[in-house]
Order: sequence, then C-alpha cells, then structure tokens
Amino acid sequence: MGEDSLTILPIFELGPVQLTTTVFTTWVVIAIIGSFAWLATRQLQMRPGRLQTLIEAIVTIIEESVRDIAPQHFRQIMPFIGSLWVFLVIANLIGLIPGMHSPTRDLSATAALAFVVFLSVHWYGIRIQGLKNYLLHYLKPSPILLPFNLISEVTRTIALAVRLFGNMMSLEMVALLILMVAGFLVPVPILMLHIVEALVQAYIFGMLALIYVAGGLQSQQLRQQKHGENHA
Repeated sequence: MGEDSLTILPIFELGPVQLTTTVFTTWVVIAIIGSFAWLATRQLQMRPGRLQTLIEAIVTIIEESVRDIAPQHFRQIMPFIGSLWVFLVIANLIGLIPGMHSPTRDLSATAALAFVVFLSVHWYGIRIQGLKNYLLHYLKPSPILLPFNLISEVTRTIALAVRLFGNMMSLEMVALLILMVAGFLVPVPILMLHIVEALVQAYIFGMLALIYVAGGLQSQQLRQQKHGENHA
C-alpha cells in the first residue's frame, strides 16, 4: 500500500470521460470471472475432478442459501445472487494483490451495485407477479404505509451502498495505519483480517440483496399459501 492507496486515481482521460482505477479493476474482476468460468466449464464430466467438485460445492452452497430465503423462486433468483456473490468476493479480495485496490472501496462502485440490486428487486417482482400485483404490495398491510414503503426503497438502497463502501474503506485505512506504525512485521494478521472481512462483507451484501428480492415476492408467496390452505 502506498500513499495513494486510498485515492481513486484516473488512469486515462478524454475530455470529461475518465478511466479510473475503480473502473479498470472492475473490468479486471469481470475478466477473471469470465475466463475462469469458461475454462472451468469447457470439459465437464460425469465423474468430476477436484476443480469441478469445488465448483459444484460452491454452486450447491449458493443454491441452498437462496432456497432457504426464496424456496419457490430460487431458480430464477439464483443466477443473479450467485453472480453478485462471486463478483463481490473477488472484488473485495483483489486488493490483496500488490498494486491493485478493491473497487468496493469506491462509493461510486458500491452505489452502482446497490442500484443494480434496486432494479433487480422490481424486475423480479414484476416479472414473477405481474405489474399490478407487484405494485399492490406497496399498499400492504395498509394504504397509509405507502409513503413509508416508498421511502424505505430508497433508504435501504443508500444504506446498502454506504455499508459496503464504509467497511471496505475502513479496512484499507486500518491496514495502512498498522503498516505505517509496525512496518511489515505483522503482514499475516493483516492479511487474514482482510480476507475474513472481505468474505463477510460480500456475504452480507449478497444476503441483503437476496432478502430484498425475496421480500418483493412475499405477497405472492402468501397468496399461494392461502390458496393451498383453502383447497386443503
């Protein structure tokens, strides 16, 4: 970590358009994920090797996590949540590479991720429930709560962005301060702290996104449960 480790630096400028370190690192993360996915799935076998076994285990864990929160729609939601989790894990950990910095320490990056979650909540809700049924859930349990339901959509999106940004920025600041005071005498504890915190923050962000998406589908699930009880 150098003196500019907490600075978002432009790499390339063309008039008002800037290619910052955050954008560049994000592209690197996407390239890593895409390349690994292509290489790892080129030759899938009925008797998986170690790599395929590891990938299948990760997919199974993600699938079970999504199924626990949204059992009726986990197949539709899993690709988005799984991709989000994988991206966040690599994006948070890439800062461990010398000369690289986690894009999630930039508020613009976390705000973009939170905005994608915001759009996904409504997209899944409208796609699965229909526009009318989805909009009606803002009037429940009482139409009086409509303004508060709308405000909560905005505030939770802001909180989602700020939470990830604040935690990742503070993690890099703490690591930088420790290195300045103690030098490189304590690299292993800092490394472990960074890894654990990066994984925890990725999990929390993905889980909150999953809860928000599942919450938008809750009204339909309740209607289906009542319909099943009436026919029982």
